[in-house]
Amino acid sequence: MKSIDTGAPDGQATSHLPGAEGERGDVLPAGRITVTHAGGDSYRIAVRGHHLVVDQPLADGGGDVGPTPTELFAASLASCVAYYAGRYLVRHRVDPQDLRVDAQFDMAADRPARVGALRLSIVVPEGLEPAKYEALLAVASHCTIHNTGLEEHPCQIVR
Repeated sequence: MKSIDTGAPDGQATSHLPGAEGERGDVLPAGRITVTHAGGDSYRIAVRGHHLVVDQPLADGGGDVGPTPTELFAASLASCVAYYAGRYLVRHRVDPQDLRVDAQFDMAADRPARVGALRLSIVVPEGLEPAKYEALLAVASHCTIHNTGLEEHPCQIVR
């Protein structure tokens, strides 16, 4: 089945075969993501020309061929924080090579199913003055994903 989508932000019509992104090497426009069933509890994600797979652990009935969507959610926030922190370091002439952001999450005990707690720690490379840590935290805590409704998950710096 071929579909035509005229909802492109630039007003241009785009065509694609549902589920074929990634199999034919199609490149989706920025801001578009397509998720297709890959079998069992596994799904393929196409983002521009990149492809990911999400699945469930073996213990939960999946094939464990990729992270879970919840792990990908936490990774998305952690990598966004890393990007903003890295840019801050570069602006302040600190090599971001040893920058690391760790994320840890816990599921809520009640319903609906959701992440109940998400903690982020930034491991700062050598060279950043401790007086600039608060500014780094302010920048990292205002990354795009934080600004999209996740303000309640602040970062901390680990020394």
